[in-house]
Amino acid sequence: MMQYFHRQVRLWGEEVQRALQEKKVAIIGSGGLGSSLGFALGASGIGEIHVVDFDEVSVHNIHRQIAFKVGDEGKNKAVINARIIEERCPYAKAVAHECDFDTFAAKGIDVDLIIDATDNLPVRGKIDAYAKAAGTPWIYGSVEAFHGQVCFFDKASFNDVFKIMLKEPAGIAAPIVMHIASLQANLALRHLAGMPVKKELLYYLFFNDEGELITQKFKLPS
Repeated sequence: MMQYFHRQVRLWGEEVQRALQEKKVAIIGSGGLGSSLGFALGASGIGEIHVVDFDEVSVHNIHRQIAFKVGDEGKNKAVINARIIEERCPYAKAVAHECDFDTFAAKGIDVDLIIDATDNLPVRGKIDAYAKAAGTPWIYGSVEAFHGQVCFFDKASFNDVFKIMLKEPAGIAAPIVMHIASLQANLALRHLAGMPVKKELLYYLFFNDEGELITQKFKLPS
Protein backbone atom coordinates (compact mmCIF):
# COMPACT_ATOMS: atom_id res chain seq x y z
CA MET A 1 0.00 0.00 0.00
CA MET A 2 2.79 2.43 0.86
CA GLN A 3 4.28 1.95 -2.59
CA TYR A 4 0.94 2.81 -4.20
CA PHE A 5 0.74 6.01 -2.13
CA HIS A 6 4.47 6.72 -2.26
CA ARG A 7 4.20 10.42 -3.15
CA GLN A 8 1.54 11.06 -0.53
CA VAL A 9 3.54 9.21 2.12
CA ARG A 10 6.43 11.57 1.35
CA LEU A 11 4.00 14.42 2.02
CA TRP A 12 2.55 13.32 5.37
CA GLY A 13 4.06 10.00 6.42
CA GLU A 14 2.88 6.41 6.79
CA GLU A 15 0.89 6.99 9.98
CA VAL A 16 -1.40 9.55 8.34
CA GLN A 17 -1.79 7.39 5.24
CA ARG A 18 -2.88 4.44 7.37
CA ALA A 19 -5.28 6.70 9.28
CA LEU A 20 -6.97 7.67 6.01
CA GLN A 21 -7.89 3.99 5.58
CA GLU A 22 -10.15 4.36 8.62
CA LYS A 23 -12.00 7.41 7.27
CA LYS A 24 -15.45 7.36 5.73
CA VAL A 25 -16.93 10.02 3.47
CA ALA A 26 -20.19 10.51 1.60
CA ILE A 27 -20.28 12.23 -1.79
CA ILE A 28 -23.81 13.48 -2.46
CA GLY A 29 -24.19 13.58 -6.23
CA SER A 30 -22.23 11.65 -8.83
CA GLY A 31 -22.28 14.02 -11.80
CA GLY A 32 -19.68 16.65 -12.66
CA LEU A 33 -18.36 17.43 -9.19
CA GLY A 34 -19.02 13.91 -7.95
CA SER A 35 -17.09 12.30 -10.79
CA SER A 36 -13.99 14.41 -10.16
CA LEU A 37 -14.27 13.98 -6.39
CA GLY A 38 -14.49 10.23 -6.80
CA PHE A 39 -11.31 10.19 -8.88
CA ALA A 40 -9.41 12.42 -6.44
CA LEU A 41 -10.50 10.96 -3.11
CA GLY A 42 -10.73 7.36 -4.28
CA ALA A 43 -7.11 7.41 -5.39
CA SER A 44 -5.99 9.12 -2.18
CA GLY A 45 -6.65 6.19 0.13
CA ILE A 46 -9.91 7.13 1.85
CA GLY A 47 -11.04 3.78 3.24
CA GLU A 48 -14.78 3.97 2.58
CA ILE A 49 -16.60 6.24 0.13
CA HIS A 50 -20.38 6.34 -0.12
CA VAL A 51 -21.51 7.59 -3.51
CA VAL A 52 -25.09 8.83 -3.74
CA ASP A 53 -27.16 9.58 -6.85
CA PHE A 54 -30.58 8.53 -8.14
CA ASP A 55 -29.91 9.83 -11.68
CA GLU A 56 -28.78 8.12 -14.87
CA VAL A 57 -26.18 9.24 -17.40
CA SER A 58 -27.47 11.28 -20.34
CA VAL A 59 -25.59 12.41 -23.46
CA HIS A 60 -25.49 16.04 -22.28
CA ASN A 61 -23.71 14.95 -19.05
CA ILE A 62 -20.65 13.36 -20.59
CA HIS A 63 -18.61 16.44 -21.61
CA ARG A 64 -18.21 17.63 -17.98
CA GLN A 65 -18.64 14.41 -15.99
CA ILE A 66 -15.32 12.63 -16.37
CA ALA A 67 -16.41 9.23 -15.06
CA PHE A 68 -18.71 8.64 -18.03
CA LYS A 69 -18.24 7.82 -21.67
CA VAL A 70 -20.45 7.42 -24.70
CA GLY A 71 -22.32 4.15 -24.18
CA ASP A 72 -23.02 4.79 -20.47
CA GLU A 73 -26.34 6.45 -21.21
CA GLY A 74 -29.12 5.06 -19.02
CA LYS A 75 -26.74 3.67 -16.37
CA ASN A 76 -26.85 4.91 -12.78
CA LYS A 77 -24.16 7.51 -12.06
CA ALA A 78 -23.37 6.34 -8.53
CA VAL A 79 -22.85 2.75 -9.66
CA ILE A 80 -20.38 3.80 -12.36
CA ASN A 81 -18.46 6.09 -10.02
CA ALA A 82 -18.20 3.45 -7.30
CA ARG A 83 -16.89 0.88 -9.77
CA ILE A 84 -14.24 3.27 -11.11
CA ILE A 85 -13.08 4.22 -7.61
CA GLU A 86 -12.45 0.58 -6.72
CA GLU A 87 -10.86 -0.20 -10.09
CA ARG A 88 -8.36 2.63 -9.70
CA CYS A 89 -7.49 2.02 -6.05
CA PRO A 90 -7.58 -1.44 -4.42
CA TYR A 91 -7.40 0.20 -0.98
CA ALA A 92 -10.72 2.06 -1.24
CA LYS A 93 -14.16 0.59 -0.69
CA ALA A 94 -16.86 2.41 -2.64
CA VAL A 95 -20.56 1.90 -1.92
CA ALA A 96 -23.13 3.05 -4.48
CA HIS A 97 -26.49 4.32 -3.26
CA GLU A 98 -29.00 4.53 -6.11
CA CYS A 99 -31.29 6.96 -4.32
CA ASP A 100 -31.92 10.60 -3.46
CA PHE A 101 -30.42 12.32 -0.43
CA ASP A 102 -33.48 11.86 1.78
CA THR A 103 -33.35 8.10 1.29
CA PHE A 104 -29.61 8.00 1.95
CA ALA A 105 -29.99 10.13 5.09
CA ALA A 106 -32.64 7.76 6.43
CA LYS A 107 -30.04 4.95 6.40
CA GLY A 108 -28.15 6.68 9.21
CA ILE A 109 -24.69 5.80 7.92
CA ASP A 110 -21.96 7.31 10.06
CA VAL A 111 -19.27 9.18 8.10
CA ASP A 112 -16.46 11.55 8.96
CA LEU A 113 -17.26 14.07 6.23
CA ILE A 114 -20.05 14.85 3.76
CA ILE A 115 -19.20 16.42 0.41
CA ASP A 116 -21.83 18.22 -1.65
CA ALA A 117 -21.71 17.46 -5.37
CA THR A 118 -25.29 18.39 -6.18
CA ASP A 119 -26.67 21.20 -8.33
CA ASN A 120 -29.68 21.82 -6.12
CA LEU A 121 -30.02 24.49 -3.42
CA PRO A 122 -32.89 22.79 -1.51
CA VAL A 123 -30.89 19.56 -1.27
CA ARG A 124 -27.89 21.50 0.04
CA GLY A 125 -30.16 22.92 2.71
CA LYS A 126 -31.12 19.36 3.65
CA ILE A 127 -27.46 18.31 3.72
CA ASP A 128 -26.69 21.17 6.10
CA ALA A 129 -29.57 20.27 8.43
CA TYR A 130 -28.58 16.59 8.41
CA ALA A 131 -24.92 17.40 8.99
CA LYS A 132 -25.72 19.69 11.92
CA ALA A 133 -27.96 17.04 13.52
CA ALA A 134 -25.24 14.40 13.09
CA GLY A 135 -22.40 16.68 14.19
CA THR A 136 -20.62 16.06 10.89
CA PRO A 137 -18.84 18.76 8.86
CA TRP A 138 -19.55 19.10 5.14
CA ILE A 139 -18.02 20.79 2.12
CA TYR A 140 -20.19 22.83 -0.23
CA GLY A 141 -19.36 23.27 -3.91
CA SER A 142 -21.20 24.84 -6.83
CA VAL A 143 -20.34 25.71 -10.42
CA GLU A 144 -21.93 27.68 -13.22
CA ALA A 145 -20.55 29.14 -16.44
CA PHE A 146 -16.93 30.12 -15.59
CA HIS A 147 -17.32 30.58 -11.83
CA GLY A 148 -17.76 28.53 -8.70
CA GLN A 149 -17.97 28.51 -4.91
CA VAL A 150 -16.48 26.31 -2.19
CA CYS A 151 -16.92 26.36 1.58
CA PHE A 152 -16.13 24.06 4.51
CA PHE A 153 -19.22 24.17 6.73
CA ASP A 154 -18.93 23.25 10.39
CA LYS A 155 -20.87 25.64 12.64
CA ALA A 156 -22.21 28.14 10.10
CA SER A 157 -25.70 27.60 8.73
CA PHE A 158 -26.07 27.18 4.98
CA ASN A 159 -29.73 28.13 5.23
CA ASP A 160 -28.83 31.44 6.89
CA VAL A 161 -26.32 32.31 4.18
CA PHE A 162 -28.11 31.22 1.01
CA LYS A 163 -31.63 31.86 -0.15
CA ILE A 164 -33.07 28.41 -0.81
CA MET A 165 -34.91 28.27 -4.11
CA LEU A 166 -35.34 26.10 -7.15
CA LYS A 167 -33.03 27.24 -9.93
CA GLU A 168 -32.38 25.76 -13.34
CA PRO A 169 -28.61 25.41 -13.92
CA ALA A 170 -27.22 27.68 -16.63
CA GLY A 171 -24.47 26.84 -19.12
CA ILE A 172 -21.23 25.47 -17.79
CA ALA A 173 -17.64 24.90 -18.94
CA ALA A 174 -16.14 21.52 -18.11
CA PRO A 175 -12.78 22.70 -16.65
CA ILE A 176 -14.36 24.85 -13.93
CA VAL A 177 -16.18 21.74 -12.68
CA MET A 178 -12.89 19.93 -12.23
CA HIS A 179 -11.32 23.00 -10.64
CA ILE A 180 -14.01 23.39 -7.97
CA ALA A 181 -14.03 19.64 -7.28
CA SER A 182 -10.26 19.80 -6.86
CA LEU A 183 -10.60 22.53 -4.23
CA GLN A 184 -13.24 20.50 -2.41
CA ALA A 185 -11.04 17.39 -2.52
CA ASN A 186 -8.04 19.31 -1.16
CA LEU A 187 -10.08 20.65 1.76
CA ALA A 188 -11.43 17.15 2.40
CA LEU A 189 -7.98 15.54 2.39
CA ARG A 190 -6.49 18.17 4.67
CA HIS A 191 -9.33 17.70 7.15
CA LEU A 192 -9.23 13.91 7.06
CA ALA A 193 -5.43 13.91 7.38
CA GLY A 194 -5.68 16.07 10.51
CA MET A 195 -4.22 19.17 8.87
CA PRO A 196 -5.55 22.72 9.44
CA VAL A 197 -8.56 23.78 7.36
CA LYS A 198 -10.10 27.25 7.35
CA LYS A 199 -13.77 26.70 8.15
CA GLU A 200 -16.81 28.90 7.50
CA LEU A 201 -14.89 30.70 4.72
CA LEU A 202 -16.68 30.96 1.37
CA TYR A 203 -14.35 31.00 -1.62
CA TYR A 204 -15.81 32.56 -4.75
CA LEU A 205 -13.77 32.04 -7.92
CA PHE A 206 -14.49 33.53 -11.33
CA PHE A 207 -12.91 34.69 -14.56
CA ASN A 208 -13.46 38.38 -15.24
CA ASP A 209 -14.10 39.93 -18.65
CA GLU A 210 -10.37 39.95 -19.36
CA GLY A 211 -9.94 36.27 -18.53
CA GLU A 212 -8.22 36.87 -15.19
CA LEU A 213 -8.97 34.35 -12.45
CA ILE A 214 -10.28 36.19 -9.40
CA THR A 215 -10.66 34.63 -5.95
CA GLN A 216 -12.73 36.34 -3.28
CA LYS A 217 -13.20 35.17 0.32
CA PHE A 218 -16.14 35.81 2.63
CA LYS A 219 -16.21 34.90 6.32
CA LEU A 220 -19.54 33.31 7.24
CA PRO A 221 -21.25 33.93 10.58
CA SER A 222 -20.98 30.95 12.94
